[in-house]
Amino acid sequence: MQDILSRPPSARWDDHGQLEVLTFDLGEETLAVEAMLVREILDLLPETKVPGAPPLVSSVVNFRGKIIPIADLRLAFDMPPAQVTVDSRIIVIEIEIGGEATQIGMRTDKVHEVTTLNRSDAETPPAVGMRWRRDFIHDLVRQSGGIIVLPNLGAIFRTDTDAACS
Repeated sequence: MQDILSRPPSARWDDHGQLEVLTFDLGEETLAVEAMLVREILDLLPETKVPGAPPLVSSVVNFRGKIIPIADLRLAFDMPPAQVTVDSRIIVIEIEIGGEATQIGMRTDKVHEVTTLNRSDAETPPAVGMRWRRDFIHDLVRQSGGIIVLPNLGAIFRTDTDAACS
């Protein structure tokens, strides 16, 4: 698996300018992750807080005998906390961090569907007018229902692991 932390954003789209993603909600925003990264979609599980862990990934769950860190992307995007609902889920992804395949669960408010996005509908985040860190976003993709945010998970989790090592 190529290290997602070192891949340029343009490498994410296929030769036809398409990208298969799983869409999900965080608050009022719709985000998407590459479908090939997704390993599981789970109902919420009991979480165990990890003392001294960075706030972004401050707890773990035990799923099928495997300990999986749980990330709250709301913290990366400075979003307010959310109440758990019947639609809340955990998306378990696998990315390379420090040369090692790592599974991370991401809390979501609602998981939607696997869909295909077109590069022609995507733009890099603007230099001004963004309320989020630009390096945390690969692309913003126009869709009929609004904008889908493609987060730069490599940058988000690199920042978190850098903070944990300080």
